[in-house]
Amino acid sequence: MTILDYILLVLAGLASGFINVIAGGGSLITLPLMIFLGVPSVVANASNRVALLAQNIVSVSNFKKNKVLNGTYPVYLGISALVGAIIGAFIAVDIPEQLLNKILSVVMVIVAVLILASPSFKPNQIERVDFKSRFIGVIAFFFIGIYGGFLHAGIGFIIILSLVKINRFSLLKTNAIKVTVALIYTTSALAVFIWQDVVDWKVGLIVAIGSATGGWLGSHFSIKKGDIWIKRVLLVAILAMAIKLWLV
Repeated sequence: MTILDYILLVLAGLASGFINVIAGGGSLITLPLMIFLGVPSVVANASNRVALLAQNIVSVSNFKKNKVLNGTYPVYLGISALVGAIIGAFIAVDIPEQLLNKILSVVMVIVAVLILASPSFKPNQIERVDFKSRFIGVIAFFFIGIYGGFLHAGIGFIIILSLVKINRFSLLKTNAIKVTVALIYTTSALAVFIWQDVVDWKVGLIVAIGSATGGWLGSHFSIKKGDIWIKRVLLVAILAMAIKLWLV
């Protein structure tokens, strides 16, 4: 790789980190770029977790510092997703590279459909945190974790849809829980990839520089601007993804 390639990876990480925290789909920027630059799909998928880990550590710290996160529910969701992520990571390690490329393409289309069918994000909704809603959430996040450990790309949108529909959280709180869950399950998925020796640390750490910065900017933006601006950025991200899917 050239210096220009490394600069592109940092910039992609920056954009990905910002978008992942506020909306989702950031990995649909970094993964295709790494593959385009010659990184094998399985290795790109694994190395991307290094950047995601850095991004989520920074953003969770910022949300916690500003007291957006509280209670144990996000931890329960994270643990459930962690178990699923271990299963998903093992599937990702063993899958043929050509099949992984095809799955990535299909996932992009599915994510677009999910976004089009998404519920409206209404402010000031009454949260649903009763036992039934929490139980449904924990079960749902086990399956979300399987996908997250397997591929991760576009999972932010899926998590947002789940938390808004199941628990009716605000977008600010949803984003804070989202990065907490992602931090927990990404740790387990990365551990599996390290064990299987499919991580390109150089590429992963270069993208992580941008992702950590983007994660801080995204969490700071969410806290400062609130739900109205989060929704606007989310809609822009959805539109950008729709255009990208149409042109691919």
